[in-house]
Amino acid sequence: MKNSVYLLIIAGLISFGAPLQAREFNDLKFSDKVTLGGTNTELQLNGIGMRTKFVFDIYIGALYTKSPAKSREEVQAQEGPKRVLMHFLYDEVGVEKLTDGWTEGFEENQTDEQFKKLSERLEKFNTMFTTVHAGDVVLLDYVPGKGTIVNIKGEQKGVVEGEDFYSALLDVWLGDEPADDDLKEAMLGED
Repeated sequence: MKNSVYLLIIAGLISFGAPLQAREFNDLKFSDKVTLGGTNTELQLNGIGMRTKFVFDIYIGALYTKSPAKSREEVQAQEGPKRVLMHFLYDEVGVEKLTDGWTEGFEENQTDEQFKKLSERLEKFNTMFTTVHAGDVVLLDYVPGKGTIVNIKGEQKGVVEGEDFYSALLDVWLGDEPADDDLKEAMLGED
């Protein structure tokens, strides 16, 4: 009986993306592989890096994909689940800074027509965020048939429909006008 309970606990942890092996970055451990809840697809850590602004470390960003990708185009071409993990380091990032950053990232990396098509869903996405603090983790998962699942501090905040939305969200980091050039390179495994 104890062995059955133990196996159920392990299976549950794996399905929610628990670490199988870990890579250390900035004295924190990040899973090398995860399986998103509700999928049977194993994702691997494609790249990990630091988002800085001026001289401040804001968060660690990690990109998980099905197979290694060294360019934006390779990431975008991969079908199936993907994950971006953000582990915040800065004392406090206000909700307005976060939502302004999302909006700016979408505007800078999409045509006016694309932005207009995504704007209603971006507004929905922005309402899911709250002020975050050092140690908080945000997971932005794409699950086919569901959409972009937003998880903040271990709580699912909602879902935004459409693969096109997640593609635009990835461009915040990987597009022509990324939030941080060094983080883009790191997420693409060019560190």
